[in-house]
Order: sequence, then C-alpha cells, then structure tokens
Amino acid sequence: MKSLVTGGAGFIGSHVVDALLDLGHEVVVLDNFSTGRKENLEHVSGKIKLVECDLAKHGSWDKEFNGIDWVFHLAALADIVPSIQNPYGYHDANVNGTFNVLQASRHAHIKRFIYSASSSCYGIPDLYPTPESSPVQPQYPYALAKRMGEELVMHWSQLYGLPALSLRFFNVYGPRSRTSGTYGAVFGVFLAQKLAGKPFTIVGDGKQTRDFTYVTDIVQAMLAAAKSNESNKIYNVGSGATVSVNRIAELLGGRTVHIPKRPGEPDSTYADITRIQKDLGWSPKVPIEDGIEAILENIDYWKEAPVWEPDSISKETEDWFRYLGTDSS
Repeated sequence: MKSLVTGGAGFIGSHVVDALLDLGHEVVVLDNFSTGRKENLEHVSGKIKLVECDLAKHGSWDKEFNGIDWVFHLAALADIVPSIQNPYGYHDANVNGTFNVLQASRHAHIKRFIYSASSSCYGIPDLYPTPESSPVQPQYPYALAKRMGEELVMHWSQLYGLPALSLRFFNVYGPRSRTSGTYGAVFGVFLAQKLAGKPFTIVGDGKQTRDFTYVTDIVQAMLAAAKSNESNKIYNVGSGATVSVNRIAELLGGRTVHIPKRPGEPDSTYADITRIQKDLGWSPKVPIEDGIEAILENIDYWKEAPVWEPDSISKETEDWFRYLGTDSS
C-alpha cells in the first residue's frame, strides 16, 4: 500500500504518517510548512518521501499522486483571527488547495480519499450532542473555507465517483498540537503558559465545555474510514463526552486568570458520533485524563511556543470582537 498525506508535517498529519508507517505503507508527505514543522517528522526521516510544495498552486507535485492508494487531505490554514484578517489566504489554501488535491486524486484514480473537515461548520449549534444533519452555519472565514472544501469533496465523490469521506473533527488535542493561536490551540496556549510560570488565560467563566478528542483516536477514525467501503458521506469524530475548560486547567495544574468571553463561539461542542460508530465500527478510546497525562509527559515540545497574556490576547483578538460581536472595550 502507498499513501499520501497532505499537511503531513502538521499536528494531526504527522500522527497519521506514524500510523501508516506502522501499517507498512509507503508514505508521501506534501507540505509547505506554513503551519507544519519539519521537527514533527524528524523521527521518520528516511522512511518517507517529503515534498515541499504549495497545493494552492499548480505544480509538479501532482505527479506524486500516481500509484497512490489512499489520500489523507489535512493541509489547511487554521485559527479564527487570522482567517478574519486574511480571508483571501484562507480561501486560497483551504478551498483552492482542496480543489487541486481532488483533481490530482481523481486523475490518478486513487482508491480512497479522506478529508479532514471541521466541527466549526456548525457554528453555534441548536442541538447537543450535535448530529451531522445539524444546520451548517459557519461564523468566520476559517470555518467557511473548511466547509467549502468539504462541499467540493462531496461533489467530486457524487459526480466523478471519487471514493471519498469527510470527517468533522471536534477539538483535537495531543502531543505535537499547534503552538500558536489564541483560541483554536487552547492546549498550546496553556502549555506554553505553564512552562513560563504564567496563569492560564481562561475565556469567560471557564464553564464552557468542549468535546476534546485525542489525536490517536482521530487517526484511528481516519484509518477506519480509509479501510471502509463507504463513500460520499460525512462523519463526526468526537470523544463521546465533554469537559469544561476549568477542568482542563485543573488537570494541567496551575493558576488561572479570566479574560472576556468571545462572541461567535458556542458554550459547548459535543459530537453525536452514532453514525461513525454504526457505519465504521469506530469508537474513541482515550479519556481526557489519560490524554492530558500523555501531553504533560511531552510538555517540552511547547518550550519555544509564544506565551500569551491577557494584554497580548486582547490586542490580538480585537478583530474577533470587531467582526463577530461588540467592541472588545
């Protein structure tokens, strides 16, 4: 078997690469390192083919799809505020990039295409746990661009017969999680603060809950999707539970400080995973306590991450408040 992972130097992508190598696959990684880190693949250097390229631009990288069995498309720009400030870049990377990867996959007649979608497409859900049939109501360009990519994947599957599935990830965390961002990478923010001896910056009262899903569970869901015979379907991938941000801070251990609640984000995220359990036989395995223990064992990964404090977060999120709600003052 031969697999290709776009964004394979990123957080989730590098864990997918590890799992594919464990299965004995030949692995090709395409990444432009805009958010991915070469360090995430140092331990598999020599075992993979790594191609640096921009998927939003046409290039010789499309030849890498020849002879590929499975494609895992994870390459994307993430985070909320940068997407508000740079919607063009997010559309280019997450929509045009997905279009180009779909075309390369289609022309190479790949056997399975797995797309990493985002639960942010639900916006502020009306129902918890949230099923795949819930209204799609993205609140910011990142969520919209990921949803547009998903629409392309489903259309290519429907029209061209591309054997594709889309997985909507809920709040992924674990070793190698992103070290930047004032919202999406909450663990990256908290871990850098812990190493620096700074208090955890908790948004609002911290009682909001999230469906934190450990990265190895995400990877196993992607492999289950690739091994299945299902096509042209969308699946939620979550932990089967929710946990408050206050509880996360308690498990990590440290002081806390509260910053203003942000508009445009839900009080809870909670995936209904009935469909993926039924169709693919997948279920989450890692409880939050075990996941955080594993993160703390690898905490040095975040020693060079930016350390956010209330003032710097307030400045960085001015556009968040400007466009998604009332002024931050």
